[in-house]
Order: sequence, then C-alpha cells, then structure tokens
Amino acid sequence: MSDDRYDEYAKDEQPYTEHAQTRWVPEPDKRPGRTAFQRDRARVLHSAALRRLAGTTQVVAPMRSDFPRTRLTHSLECAQVGRELGAALGCDPDLVETACLAHDIGHPPFGHTGEEALDQAAESCGGFEGNAQSLRILTRLEPKRFAPLDEEPARLAPWPGRSVGLNLTRAALDAATKYPWARGGHPSDPRSAKFGVYGDDLPVFRWLRQGTPLDRKCFEATVMDWSDDVAYSTHDVEDGLYAGHIDPAALRSPTERAELFKVAERYAPGAEPEEFAAALERLQAQEWWPRGYDGSPRGRAGLKDLTSQLIGRFCLAAEQATRARYGPGPLTRYAAELVVPTGVRLECAVLKAVAVRYVMQRDEQAQLRARQRIVIAELAELLAAGDPAELDPVFAAQYAEAADDGGALRAVIDQIATLTDASALALHARLTG
Repeated sequence: MSDDRYDEYAKDEQPYTEHAQTRWVPEPDKRPGRTAFQRDRARVLHSAALRRLAGTTQVVAPMRSDFPRTRLTHSLECAQVGRELGAALGCDPDLVETACLAHDIGHPPFGHTGEEALDQAAESCGGFEGNAQSLRILTRLEPKRFAPLDEEPARLAPWPGRSVGLNLTRAALDAATKYPWARGGHPSDPRSAKFGVYGDDLPVFRWLRQGTPLDRKCFEATVMDWSDDVAYSTHDVEDGLYAGHIDPAALRSPTERAELFKVAERYAPGAEPEEFAAALERLQAQEWWPRGYDGSPRGRAGLKDLTSQLIGRFCLAAEQATRARYGPGPLTRYAAELVVPTGVRLECAVLKAVAVRYVMQRDEQAQLRARQRIVIAELAELLAAGDPAELDPVFAAQYAEAADDGGALRAVIDQIATLTDASALALHARLTG
C-alpha cells in the first residue's frame, strides 16, 4: 500500500536521475563502466578522513583494549548492514554503503566527549556537530577536486579555485546527511543540539538539497541512520560482554532494570518503563540471548551469534514493515521512508542503554572523559591564541584567509577535529611543554 505523500517524488526520483548523479564539478570517469555511486564509494573508502577513524574512539579508546572497536570498524560494520538492508529495499547498494562509510567521518578525537568539548570551544563561530563536520569534510576539507578558477560568481557557491572535497554526487551527499537542517532548525525541537550544516557551508548544502522536501531525509539516509543504530547497539553490547563489564544476570534485578530504563529514555523519549521491560524480556526470551560469558571458544561463538541474531532481527523487522506500507518494487530517494516497528526501536534503545550504563558510565570512563574534555578545551585555547604555524598547512592557509575571528576559530576547530585520539594527546603535550 503506497503513501500518497511520496507519490510525486516516486515519479521523479525512481530510478536515480541525472539530477541525483550530478557532481559539483563535472568530471569524466577514468574507467568507463563504473556507476556514479561506485565512484563515490571508492572515494570515501580511500579517503584520509576515513582512515583517521581507525585512531578515534567508538566506546573504549583505541589501544586500551585487546578487542578494539574504533570509529572505523564501526563504520565498516554499519556499511555492511546498510548495504544489505538498502539492497533488499531496492536502493543502489553502493549509494547506501557510501553514506554509511561517510556518516561518522566528521567525528573528532575522543568520540562524543570530544564533540561536546569542541561545541563549547566553537560557540562563538557557530558550534560544532559531528554530522555537520562530516559534510564539511566531504565537500571542502578532504582535497580531491577543486572548483575551476573561472567559476561564475552567479553560481550557487561563488568559490572559484576552492577545494570541493571528494566531489561526490548530490545523491551521495544527501544520503550521508542525517540532519538536513542548520543549527536551531530541527523541525520539531528548536533546542536540539543536532544539525547537519554550518553557516558557511550552506551554499553546497542548498545545492545538494535542490528539489527535496524541507527537513526530510531521503530514503537512503533513513536506511543509513537505522543501520548506524543497529550496528552500534549490538556491537557495543558485544564489547561490554567480552570485557566483562556487562553481567546478563544483573539485567533481571528490579533495581538494575529501573536504573537501566532511565538511561533508555534518552533513546526513546516518552516510552514507559513497562514498555522497556517488555522489550528487554522479549530479548531475554530468545534462545540466543546470553546467560553469561566465560571467554571460552563456545562463549566467543555465542557472542558472535548474539550480534548476528540481533542485526537480522532488527533489519528484517524494518524491511517487512517498510514493504507492508509501500509494497514491492525499488524504494529510493523521496519515494518512501524507512518504517521501524515501535517494539523493535524500544529493543534497540534498551541495548544502547545497557552499553551506556555498564560500559560508558563506569567511574574510570567518567574520569577519562573529564581529562579528554580538558585536552580539547586547552588545545582550542592554545591554537587560537598561538602561532598559526602550529596548524597543519591546509588549516594555516584557512586561518590566514579568514575574514574575521569566527573564520579563524573555525580553522582551529577544523584542525582539532581531524586529529586522532593519540595525535590530540601528543599535540597537547607538546603545546603545554
């Protein structure tokens, strides 16, 4: 059964049109036969920005565990989930995989802790948000192509000779945009800290969003978003069990469950404790749900089966619910919206809460995050007040060309955001003597 709201977009955007495959700067393919989205995927996969995620925190900081899951491994896991789910629903699989690979490419050192600290440091120049930084990297900071020097000033972005980043297609950039609005522009919550574009990146944002419905994510972006939730909720719990931080038996304690469901509210606002309890009990009733973990070969195999079963459960539920609403045939761009049953979203929210409560909220992690916030804050202060030569050449040039203090501070924020955890600590140690 179709949804009338999407009929006009289904006619125009299914299959992918020339408009969707347009690049900011036209360029021929070096090897004919590849699709535009295969080229996009290759560009993201080979980018320095994606490689950097190997040294960036997911849950536990890199090199602090013998079972490391970094932002890079998470992005690869998200990409595998998204590719298969998208293909099952008729999306171009390379397009969805590109969006999944790129979705965290703007996350700074120390994960969300670094993101929060940089947002405070960047308050006077528009703040910081990892998703907005991802767009900035893809369209500006990762040097791959440059706009022609004689570009017409009347064009959407009058930046002749400027880097246009990876020069991805319009559809790929749109699919990687989780929050298609500027700061304060959340469609239902103006106080939300989530946004997808900085003020000085609005020209390219308007270009990639040409002809799209206001504030709505394209279908591929909704697939990417759910794949992200599925990948990190399941694998973060796997990590916590492996490290011994999560005891499955504790999840049957009424006291522990009450505290757990308070955490889960941030992922499913408005849900009642009884709904979270029912979601957890559905998971605990499955034969593959862990009763413990002893580190044995069978125990490790059980962990892998747990993640496999959860990913299959969450993706199949979304696929079936989406097909029930929109019927058969390919679903792309603005022809549909991914449908995830409420019960499945609550199960995912409970898993996220398990990882937060038993892994991220441990005392040692809280102390580590406090130190990381200090490192980011002091780096921003020292670099903004110091010699621009301390910046990498690309950001030193950006700093020198800044029209005002806000632009200069943005260059400093861009520099810090491109560091790994280790390089942020090393630079901080050097600048503090």
